[in-house]
Amino acid sequence: MCGRLDCGGAVPERESEIRVYAIVRSGGRQHKVAVGDIVEVDKISTAKVGDTVELSTLLVVDGDSVTSDPWVLAGIKVQAEVVDHHKGVKIDILRYKNKTGYRRRQGHRQQYTAIKVTEIPAAAK
Repeated sequence: MCGRLDCGGAVPERESEIRVYAIVRSGGRQHKVAVGDIVEVDKISTAKVGDTVELSTLLVVDGDSVTSDPWVLAGIKVQAEVVDHHKGVKIDILRYKNKTGYRRRQGHRQQYTAIKVTEIPAAAK
């Protein structure tokens, strides 16, 4: 690719657009989120559809500034709204041992909560 418009190179529409995102922890997993994103997290059993939840923040990136200090991030909670509760795709668990007649079949569908990120507070400078 040559990077020019006339030869089919991809050029971002807004190079000056600053994307704010955060790395949050939910259910033992980490997710990269930005405002407006809908993210599937492990089921939050205490939350109903339409409720607001707070997610603990591990990292905040605001343009060129990166905040990873745990003392600063302790006061920053990402706000999200619960959109839906649903089940994931089914996985099949098969256990088999040769020459013994041992066979076990099990299925599993993980419970998820879909949340929409509404606010990522800025870190105090």
